[in-house]
Amino acid sequence: MKSDTLKTKLEAALSSRDDRHIRRSLPASPTAPLTDFTSNDYLSLAASHRLRAHFLAKLSTAHDVLGSCGSRLLVNGHAHAQLEDRLCQFFGTEAALLFNSGFDANVGFFSCVPQRGDVIVYDEHVHASVHDGMRASRVHRQSLISFAHNSVEALRSALTTARNRIGKGQSVLVAVESLYSMDGTFAPLVDMVGVIDDVFPAGNAYLVVDEAHSTGIYGPQGRGRVALLGLEDRVLARLHTFGKALAASGAVVVTSSVVKDYLLNYARPLVYTTSPTYATIIAADASFDMLIDGTASYVCLFLIVSSLIYTD
Repeated sequence: MKSDTLKTKLEAALSSRDDRHIRRSLPASPTAPLTDFTSNDYLSLAASHRLRAHFLAKLSTAHDVLGSCGSRLLVNGHAHAQLEDRLCQFFGTEAALLFNSGFDANVGFFSCVPQRGDVIVYDEHVHASVHDGMRASRVHRQSLISFAHNSVEALRSALTTARNRIGKGQSVLVAVESLYSMDGTFAPLVDMVGVIDDVFPAGNAYLVVDEAHSTGIYGPQGRGRVALLGLEDRVLARLHTFGKALAASGAVVVTSSVVKDYLLNYARPLVYTTSPTYATIIAADASFDMLIDGTASYVCLFLIVSSLIYTD
């Protein structure tokens, strides 16, 4: 009888997760309307009839709707280029580069931007996508240094260690999230910038901020906590996702022109994949319309009040 060793090993691994009560599975699809307290739909835009109507209206006049025709390096769709230009203006940055997801963006950035001999210092609670990117990078494993969650003093200690490990012409990248979704904590970004400047007065340490859970919620018109704190010029790159508060999908890295150019050449999750569909880009663009004109804030407030009245 044929022995299925692979199946045996996979089942053993899953059984181990059962024993530790950490086995994952897909939740059942709801059969009735429910109030959802676990969704990423922070502004309730996914349930907004206004956004739905606005999105369908934009689709009806769009030149392209279905597909995307390939990698951005083969076909740079008008909608894609237009949205990137718009996001440069919205976030006040030199360049913007779209990705299929926030996960892809973090893996792409951290796997290629840090150079050989550099050091990455990261918050111990930073997202799994950053970890995957770091592991795929050219940075030596001993040069991946974590620090206690949101601790400015622990960051200072990690940066001091990093400073002693790099040589001339090498850099340190600091990876944090502006808002950590699992425990709802805010990174002390102002203090972190101060510590980075203090330990690296020459300017060869760079802050990278994942704004996935603050996009659309914090800052002027939902630009995030970096903008709220006026730190745009102190951050090398910011990641903003569309699949949470904006009720769409995809992500953008806003950064300098040279970093964008480098990502276009070396970020494998971007180079070797089909770009977001035209419909996806139009959906994200429709959501940014609502952020800019203030409709998103109104819709969120209206749905909250309606929910309270309905459940009273």
